[in-house]
Order: sequence, then C-alpha cells, then structure tokens
Amino acid sequence: MIGWIIVGCEVGFWVLLVVGLAGRYILRWRRVGAVLLICVPLVDLVLLVAAVIDLRRGASGSVLHALAAVYIGFSVAFGHQTISRLDALAAHRWAGGPAPSHAPRHGGLGVHHTWRQWGRTLLAGSLATALLGAAVLIVGDPGRTAPLVETVGWIVVVVLVSLFVGPVRRQYLQNKSSRLAERHERTRSKSARSTARRPGDEHDRDAVRPL
Repeated sequence: MIGWIIVGCEVGFWVLLVVGLAGRYILRWRRVGAVLLICVPLVDLVLLVAAVIDLRRGASGSVLHALAAVYIGFSVAFGHQTISRLDALAAHRWAGGPAPSHAPRHGGLGVHHTWRQWGRTLLAGSLATALLGAAVLIVGDPGRTAPLVETVGWIVVVVLVSLFVGPVRRQYLQNKSSRLAERHERTRSKSARSTARRPGDEHDRDAVRPL
C-alpha cells in the first residue's frame, strides 16, 4: 500500500504545482492558484502520516518506507527551490515577468552556489535519517527494520560523495585557478618592470663608453 501512496504523492505534487501555476498565470485565478501552491507541501504530510499508520499497524520497515523518508527529506530541502524556480518561469512565460536568473557556474559565486546546494543535500539527508530513526523506534524490532538501517548508511555515502564531487572539487579548482592567475599577474608585472628599465640601462652604457 505504501508504494502506491508514494506514487500518488509524487503525482499529486506535480499536479498541484502545474494546476496552481496554470490557474495563477493562465486563467488569472490568483487566489485559487495561490491556495493550490500552498497545498503542495501538504503532500509530504500525507505521505508521512500514511507511513506512520502503516508501521503502527504492524508492517515491517521496508525499502518502500525508506523511500518515503528519502522522498520527504528531499522534498522539504529542495521543494521550495523547485516551486520558486517554476513560478518564476511561469511568470516570465505567461505574465510578462522578468526572465529568471540562472545559477552562477563560474568563479566564487559558482562555488558559493555549489556549497548552498550541498547544504540542501545535507538537510535532505538529515531529515530522511531522522525519519528513518523514528520509524525504527516505532517498529521496535531490529529484525524488522534492517532495510531502514541500511538506507541510513546509503544516505551517508551519498552525502559524502556529493560533498567531494561537488563543493570540495569546485573549491579546489577555484583556488587553483586563482593561484595561477596570481602567478601570471606577478610574472607580467616583473616583465613590465624589466622592460621599463631597459632604456635607462642602455643610456648608462652609452655614458660610460670610452671615446
């Protein structure tokens, strides 16, 4: 049952989002669209309540329950960002709003953005882990919660891998690029100073040349 609820919540999330944006910007139903967009986070609450009820009825913690916890974690961490992005796109497309800005990809701003995105990943993993821990306590039987505990391990792996592949790697490349730019600038400055001294040196050699 919980598997179908997860599918239904995922479908419901996108249906409420699309209908809310369409009502707000295409049909000009501002209040209706706003209410539908506000209801989008309630999908996570429905899934959470369904998972708790299923576990309290005696169901063993399964991969589907673990998937529900991960879904809720990532929905809470990235849901607002996703909704805001699509809302800006809809406003630009159908209401003449400004074009949404793209996330920075280069330089210090790009590194900062990567760190912020990883922060959201860490938040999602932390929320999912907390929900899985609560599920383990609800079931109260280690033999029936092995998939939940295993999922916590995979969450830790994913968060750590994303840390090194994402912001740590970007930070290293940015620092390396900055050092190369500074070295190039110092080399160019030395070359410019050396070139500026050459006419004077030639004049001095002409002054001491014997007659």
